[in-house]
Amino acid sequence: MATPSTRQGEARSTATTDRRGHDVLQSHAPATGVLLGEVPISSPEEVRGAVARARRAQEAWGLLPLAERSERVLRYRGALVDRAEEVVDLISRECGKPKQEALLHEVAPIADLTTYYAKRAGKSLARREIEMHLMKHKRAHVHYAPRGVVGIISPWNFPFSITMGDAIAALIAGNAVVVKPSEVTPLVLQKAKEIWDATGLAEDLFQVVHGYGGTGAALIDAGVDKIVFTGGVATGKRVAAMCGERLIPCTLELGGKAPLIACADADVERTARAIVFGGFANSGQICVSVERVYAHEAIHDRLLERVVGLVSELRQGDPQSASVDVGAVTFPKQLEIAEAHLRDAIGKGAELRAGGKRRAGQGMFFEPTILARCDHRMTVMTEEIFGPIVPFMKVSTEEEAIALANDSHLGLNAYVFTKDRERGGRIAERVVAGSVLVNDVLVNHACPETPFGGVKQSGIGRVHGEDALREMCEVRHVMVDRVPSLERDPIWFPYTPELLKWAFKGARALFGGGSLASKLGELL
Repeated sequence: MATPSTRQGEARSTATTDRRGHDVLQSHAPATGVLLGEVPISSPEEVRGAVARARRAQEAWGLLPLAERSERVLRYRGALVDRAEEVVDLISRECGKPKQEALLHEVAPIADLTTYYAKRAGKSLARREIEMHLMKHKRAHVHYAPRGVVGIISPWNFPFSITMGDAIAALIAGNAVVVKPSEVTPLVLQKAKEIWDATGLAEDLFQVVHGYGGTGAALIDAGVDKIVFTGGVATGKRVAAMCGERLIPCTLELGGKAPLIACADADVERTARAIVFGGFANSGQICVSVERVYAHEAIHDRLLERVVGLVSELRQGDPQSASVDVGAVTFPKQLEIAEAHLRDAIGKGAELRAGGKRRAGQGMFFEPTILARCDHRMTVMTEEIFGPIVPFMKVSTEEEAIALANDSHLGLNAYVFTKDRERGGRIAERVVAGSVLVNDVLVNHACPETPFGGVKQSGIGRVHGEDALREMCEVRHVMVDRVPSLERDPIWFPYTPELLKWAFKGARALFGGGSLASKLGELL
């Protein structure tokens, strides 16, 4: 297969063949261009085989008591922590992110999420009694049964934490998992699989298949019982269409265009530091990155100047160094996207205040960039950037800021900064987004208790939280009689005029406006 043409150090994953003639993906470090390793590309037949093996393994796994499943998955957490340095090093190399981010944004959150679900699942997935409001002679409950095999199609920006968060929830709920990681970062999930196998857990229960978009399509077509997809809006729509054709439930976590509203009374220092961290962590390649700032005119200039000053202090370079703040861009296409946004913004009157170009030399580095005097004529304010660019827009009122924040086809995260936390909460409730943080950024994805997902075109469904765990299951309802059943229920066949007359009387007594209806309503 042909290898894409890139600058030195820009090659990410390329398709080629190994010595035996098998198709493989090669992964290169975005900071140095060094070949890190290769994995075999899975054929559609191999994907179907993986799903079939997963289904057989799930039959025994799903029958285990939930407490035992949780205990076994906690063994994986222990093995992960024991090998944390190894995993962090690989994530840093393959993604180009600093080791501190690889640890605190990827590995540590999964250790915490595993702990949370293992301890909480017994309560979250417990049989739930339903109080009957009318048919008091009936007893009803719902119970949660594993779906079977969950397919996960995962992204390259957080290849470990996003993927394994979904996988752990599915496994604890009693499912098997087949993951198709991004072709850009295939080695991280291969390492996750290696650790799983070494832990002594059933190998077929958690499997990884590799390849491009066709492999993801093959996974959807292989008979899985649920799909969890994280990626771009356009691809998410295609995934949803494929799932709809097959009546497979899907959870879609798609793009974001997170606004940050800086109110007139915001703490300038904290807000500035939040913008820099929220905009440039992982080189801005986060679906909840600060992608646009609406700063009240009372603090706009001071805030902008402080942000520019902080950006000048950032240290960018090879993420293997513990002294680097901003690493490389993971995916070559994002460099071109960043440059296109800049050309559009500057051509329409934006002012470049920091950064603005690729860094010369080896590797895929784009300088942390700040733009001022931006507005909604510019793509940098209306389309997802997914790179190290933060645009500023001055507003005169909070109402204007809220309206502009909501003027987007995306709605994943948003941020409000103000010293008045109560007012911040009220503003947050008016912003149309799946999550809104007051005086903080990014941190919600590391909170396994809270649901994470978007509105509008940012996705369908939620990951994390109790509801996401339950959505890994089928909700099944059971109803039984509290008292011995009659030979024939009064509402069964045969219908008679007398039965119809009494049915009308009963309906009026129960639901009409008379006093009997009111008294019965109070009793019911």
